[in-house]
Amino acid sequence: MGKKNTETKTFGDFLAGKGFYIVLFACVAVIGVSAWVLLFTGDEAGTDVDYAPVSVVNEPEDDIPAVLPSGYGSSVYVPITPQPTAPSTIPPTAPPKTASPTAAPKPPAPPKESNGESGHENSSGAKTLGELEFLWPVLGDVGMGYAVDELVYSKTMGDWRTHPAIDISGALGMKVTACADGVVESIATDDMLGTTVVIDHGFGLKSVYANLAGTPNVETGNKVALGAVVGSIGDTALGETGDVTHLHFAMTLNGEPCSPLDYLPKR
Repeated sequence: MGKKNTETKTFGDFLAGKGFYIVLFACVAVIGVSAWVLLFTGDEAGTDVDYAPVSVVNEPEDDIPAVLPSGYGSSVYVPITPQPTAPSTIPPTAPPKTASPTAAPKPPAPPKESNGESGHENSSGAKTLGELEFLWPVLGDVGMGYAVDELVYSKTMGDWRTHPAIDISGALGMKVTACADGVVESIATDDMLGTTVVIDHGFGLKSVYANLAGTPNVETGNKVALGAVVGSIGDTALGETGDVTHLHFAMTLNGEPCSPLDYLPKR
């Protein structure tokens, strides 16, 4: 019993002295070794916590998969491609085709003869040009002639001007006849040329009879033959009252003035 007390006293003296520090150091060493083992061997011992990889889904532009930063696992963004819409089975309606206007061909002028001359005169004195025969509408002298490339003096108007016609002198009331077969196109009263009759001969050729008496012998739409009476010489042309009594006679080809002398027989 006395021996145990002695040992207990000796151990207590040891702890009270340098032995206390030795025990304290040993405890600290054991704690440090345990912490190191837990820190570096946690995966093998199954003590660490597994963290599930996080997939970061950012809406990419132009359907390009987003690349995740390192450490986030292998999950990537897979874009959902929209299903294409089936094309419409109804064909588009084509715009209606508009027919392009076709210009009507201009009728040819009466052809010249094979020898290059403008027609020939037959036994009756008429001039033949292709399918048409021509005669003078009035037998008289030509006063003022055809002039479109030069100016002629007008006694009535007192100035110089063009004259796209010929003035054939004749007595007041003298018969005026159609210069060729045709159809009466119009009858009008012109401010300067008075009573005027226009006959369409076809081939784009027309004849104009002006300064007629007030009432012509034909009506619009009448078919007239070569030599048929159209009217009579009058004094209705206010623009030519200063000249001798005459028939103002003009011709046009495809709407343009032409010289009547190219169609009438020579005299």
